[in-house]
Amino acid sequence: QVQLVESGGGLVQAGGSLRLSCAASEGTISSYIMGWFRRAPGKEREFVASITWSGGTTYNRDSVKGRFTISRDDAKNTVYLQMSSLKPEDTAVYYCAAVVQRSVWSIWGQGTQVTVSS
Repeated sequence: QVQLVESGGGLVQAGGSLRLSCAASEGTISSYIMGWFRRAPGKEREFVASITWSGGTTYNRDSVKGRFTISRDDAKNTVYLQMSSLKPEDTAVYYCAAVVQRSVWSIWGQGTQVTVSS
């Protein structure tokens, strides 16, 4: 069973940048759709971005388009979320997830906290 561990979160000022990493172990993710989700204070978890395969199709929610970039390095068994022009409303716990089959996000990491101050 693949395990996912997020890292790279922290405190950043509005307008700054962070790169989140999602490292997989106990298996490969090369054949999986990968994605990032987030849960802001007082809100439910929401979709952020996804990627089908290395060099393949990516999707982003409207509020992060032009600011966030999802990528993957299957040789390192790792997925990334490059975040730029961060806003206070981006403050959330960010989760990495994988689709193994049937369009179900079935594998999840424990999350990493991102806090953007104004």
